[in-house]
Amino acid sequence: MTPSVPISETDLHAYADGQLTPERVAEVEAWLAAHPDKAAEVAGWQRQNEALEALFGGAATETVPARLDPHLIARSGGLRRSWPQMAAAALVLLALGGAIGWAANGYLRSSASDQLIASAVNAHALYVRENRHAVEVAATDRDHLVTWLSNRVDRPISPPDLGPDGFELVGGRLLPGEENGPGPAAQLMYENAAKERVTVYITAALADRRSEREFTSRRNLDAFYWANDRITCTVVGDLPEEQMQAVAKKVYQQLSRRPDGSTGEGWRG
Repeated sequence: MTPSVPISETDLHAYADGQLTPERVAEVEAWLAAHPDKAAEVAGWQRQNEALEALFGGAATETVPARLDPHLIARSGGLRRSWPQMAAAALVLLALGGAIGWAANGYLRSSASDQLIASAVNAHALYVRENRHAVEVAATDRDHLVTWLSNRVDRPISPPDLGPDGFELVGGRLLPGEENGPGPAAQLMYENAAKERVTVYITAALADRRSEREFTSRRNLDAFYWANDRITCTVVGDLPEEQMQAVAKKVYQQLSRRPDGSTGEGWRG
């Protein structure tokens, strides 16, 4: 779809804020599908809006009460307070700041994983339709593929064996990392006899090295995300739910395996 008017930064912000007409929304979404980096950025804006709404609700749109008018307060001497009152107010502000800080910290963690999931889904949607250029390095050159991606992501990457589930490795590619993210990403692509494809999107661990798991659906695609102290991984595909879970579980078990053969925490779900 060619937009009636070129998509601008203002359009993207209006889209994130839900302020566009349905016709313009369709044009912006079509444009974002062809620009995965911007789509990930816009998804981050939307998450910020949701976090602010969750924290403060409709407070930003409320009318300021007359009793809080600074001019009235100044005329009434309302700024003259005793030391105990000022100290109590300071403690309240300190506690509030701490609570908001913890909430913001949780949001930043959520935002980081959300951005990785969005990037994985966008990359899948973009390259899964390709035939000749689906991957940069084909599975026939597996040794080079493994060495190249492992060096660039700075983590050992061994493509999972999904043969028992009917999927063979097509190959892989290197993708740019997000700003302030864990660095470049490796995308591995698999295909079955029915020409159905799944992708595995891998990066180095996030800065906090937290273990986390999430299942979500975006753009009519299923995404299974998990992270540990070594890597993050998002498995993306459009398969029946039971089959998708089986494939994601197999990827998790193989990529999270420790030197002792264990996989840390067991798979749940």
